[in-house]
Amino acid sequence: MNKPERNSRAERGSAKTKLVITLCILFLIGHAGLNFVPVAYEGESFKQEMQTAVVQGLASPVRGAKPTELVKLKLQKAARDNNLPDDTFMDVKQNGNNIQARVFYTKPINILPFGIFTYNYDFDHTATPAGFLMKSFD
Repeated sequence: MNKPERNSRAERGSAKTKLVITLCILFLIGHAGLNFVPVAYEGESFKQEMQTAVVQGLASPVRGAKPTELVKLKLQKAARDNNLPDDTFMDVKQNGNNIQARVFYTKPINILPFGIFTYNYDFDHTATPAGFLMKSFD
């Protein structure tokens, strides 16, 4: 009744191959994550710093200094803290009672090891004050 099973030569050894392929894929995903996540986190942190600097520049002007200069100084300090590239473009303008800050930079990220694929992280954000401060000026 019971027939003995025969193992074909093609059916042997596939577990090791699948394990190696799975480990390679996990390594590539981990490598990409370890390189991309910190850069994206720095970008999002800088967005919050931009928003804070614009609101502070609008809310509390310092005597003898223009609010735009105050905002630009805060943005430069935040750029150093968040490891932004040296060729970062910063533009701070005052339009009437409103301060607007725009920052643009491109940062290369090695997604695949050994420089096989490099992704350019493009950051382009414009911060303007919002909320109760803008309602009081209108």
